[in-house]
Amino acid sequence: MAPGLIESTTQVTASPPVTVKQLKAKAISYVPGRTVVEKHDETYEYEDLRPRFPDVKWPALEEVPYHDKGRLGDPKFKNLLSSATEVFDYNPKIGTEVHGVDLSNLTDIQKNDLARLIAIRGVVFFRNQKNLSIEKQRELGQYFGSLHSHATTACPRREGLEDVHVVYTGEGSPDLRAMFTPTFLWHSDVTYEVQPPSYTSLKVLAGPPRGGGGDTLWSSQYAAYDMLSPYMQTYLEGLTALHSAELQAQGSRDLGRPVRRDPITTVHPIIRTHPVTGWKSLFFNPGFVTKIVGVPKTESDHIISLLNEVVATSPEIHARFQWNKDDVAFWDNRICNHSASYGFAPHRRHAVRVCCQAERPYFDPNSKSQEDDLSERYDVPKANKDGSGIANYND
Repeated sequence: MAPGLIESTTQVTASPPVTVKQLKAKAISYVPGRTVVEKHDETYEYEDLRPRFPDVKWPALEEVPYHDKGRLGDPKFKNLLSSATEVFDYNPKIGTEVHGVDLSNLTDIQKNDLARLIAIRGVVFFRNQKNLSIEKQRELGQYFGSLHSHATTACPRREGLEDVHVVYTGEGSPDLRAMFTPTFLWHSDVTYEVQPPSYTSLKVLAGPPRGGGGDTLWSSQYAAYDMLSPYMQTYLEGLTALHSAELQAQGSRDLGRPVRRDPITTVHPIIRTHPVTGWKSLFFNPGFVTKIVGVPKTESDHIISLLNEVVATSPEIHARFQWNKDDVAFWDNRICNHSASYGFAPHRRHAVRVCCQAERPYFDPNSKSQEDDLSERYDVPKANKDGSGIANYND
């Protein structure tokens, strides 16, 4: 007999009736588009990590050796994921969320797996990392390489943390959206450096509650390269671009803030090869690339405009993360662009970022694209790039 057809002999006691008053008490309180604002008093937990702009002068960065720990990672990430309770991708191109892993307590072999996972997936998210103090965050970053100290942005009030970047928008902070176009806000951090960063962590200390705004978006530069025609790929593989710190430095001067290191302009390949995956990626961002070298300005401006559009307006290569307090995003600055989103006022948003210098960008003409490699390995169909055989578009 089917289990559901067995007649129960257990005596059932009727529950007391629910009163109207109790029903009202259980009703969900909801106001469309409004979220409760957290009040921060003088005993704010992270007062020592609020921003300051020390008026000091640093020498130019020197080149440092870099050995990518992702090369040592297990291809199946068995060490990192040994304690994981859930792992899922945001989409096929970029973004993975891992539950059950404590970033403050990783072994070296787990850190190697973490680097490999980030190098492949672009950005990896970890929720509720309460144990990851700023000391632990710096220690984890130092495992991957020499920490980068930003020349213009805020560092914590606490002395000795000048290699920590503070993101802070508080009560009364101005809304700066009108100063930038939406595509310009997409960027990869400090790509004007000779050795731009690789593994980068950002932890939110205080922020809007769920639904309060302040999400961050990431865009895969592996996938951006794959969106281009083979003709455009070949064209760009022979070119370099100027990445300049001048605009960022001038912006700080205009606000009366110090520039701690003289701004530089560096030439990098537009297409680079990742040392862990061996995949080609676009190495371009609207925030710092000012010119493509060796071509007329009209041509340069149009190519920059095209790449801006690919990076910023291609949803299938984006991952969007809705933050909660103590969440951490860990991304590879070499193969991701990212953009903050506004619209979270009047909430406070406070986060701390740690990143390390990577290798000088290079291009290996024998490297593969992500699409080609995954197509060969898993028989994944490649994107149609010329529109042939397309009858109609359906949402």
